[in-house]
Amino acid sequence: MTVFPAPPDGIRRLLIGLAASILAGCSLVPGNQSYSNRDESAVMLPVQQGELLSPANIKIKPITAELIIDMFKAARPPIGDGTSVATAAGKDRPRRGSGDDKAPLEYKLGPGDIISIIVWDHPELTIPAGSFRTAEQAGTVVAEDGTIYFPYAGVVKVQGMTTSEVRKLLSTKLAKYIEQVQLDVRMVAFRSQQVYVVGEVAKPGIQQVTDIPMTVLEAVNRAGGFTPEADYSRVLLTRRGTTYLVDIQAMYDYGNTTQNALLEDGDIVNVADRSFNKIFVLGEVVRPGSQVMNKKRSTLAEALSDAGYVSQTTSDPRWIYVMRGNTETPELFHLDASLPDAMLLADRFPLRPRDVIYVDTAAVVRWQRVISNILPTATMLNVTSQTQYPLFGGKQPPY
Repeated sequence: MTVFPAPPDGIRRLLIGLAASILAGCSLVPGNQSYSNRDESAVMLPVQQGELLSPANIKIKPITAELIIDMFKAARPPIGDGTSVATAAGKDRPRRGSGDDKAPLEYKLGPGDIISIIVWDHPELTIPAGSFRTAEQAGTVVAEDGTIYFPYAGVVKVQGMTTSEVRKLLSTKLAKYIEQVQLDVRMVAFRSQQVYVVGEVAKPGIQQVTDIPMTVLEAVNRAGGFTPEADYSRVLLTRRGTTYLVDIQAMYDYGNTTQNALLEDGDIVNVADRSFNKIFVLGEVVRPGSQVMNKKRSTLAEALSDAGYVSQTTSDPRWIYVMRGNTETPELFHLDASLPDAMLLADRFPLRPRDVIYVDTAAVVRWQRVISNILPTATMLNVTSQTQYPLFGGKQPPY
């Protein structure tokens, strides 16, 4: 058996210092600090306290059946709740009316619209379409100043009026020249009002507002529906310089029709993509990285499964954390998955966009990583301590 000479006192002291640092918490090796066995966050996070943001440590909540029940009660709105959700600016979003507001809205004329005016028993006042003229070509176009010209009635201001109001106005003016006027006004082409549908829809572009009231969902359907990359919960409605968030997913899930606002001329409907709806799975998993949520629906068990589950050789499943910082009050959750049936809790734990899942490292693996980082240095020092120097008589040089 070969006996190696004892290292010099300086090297011995260095090795003792490295061992002490290892026992103190492996702080010399980056990326291997333990996060296990904590009651609160190690760093201070910005917490909304009243109207101010202030730094504070966040308590870690264990993931239990009681916690999941409370989360489901808080997330699901009551069925039939007619209240609208406030926007970030503190104003209520446009919404569908209730009560008397449910009466059908009549289309109001504007510049560019084409109407057809028919005076029965007086063909000289009605320009027939004929076999070579379409209804649009034979119709009466509302001028840029909002007026039309009709025989015996002259120039009439019709902008902002409905077809029934125009019929009454023209009947009154023609009654001076025709007994028992029978007059009808019909819409031929809707051109004056339009909304813009952009973003993640199949056919983005301009949608004309007609006599059939158009809602946000109807506008999306006219544009060909959502694309696979659309975020149903982030449909942005911009009206007169103010942008509102419309959650179509809440309509599908809970029947919250208050989100389905009626559109007006000049509205912009922008369907956002899913790039914001990411979750991050880090630590001791097979495939760490980011995942895009499908319709903001994902659970802790699903995210771990998509990441290849926890590493069977390096992870400590007793310490799985979910870190949620994309809210006014950050939250931290802990799951002890040392028993396989704890995954039943993970399957019921709903995730939110930008959640961070972290799986801690097993203590023995952390120790092995520290040793693997220090061993090359210790070997080099040991070899150096045994090197013979001929110039100094086979001894180490004096220091």
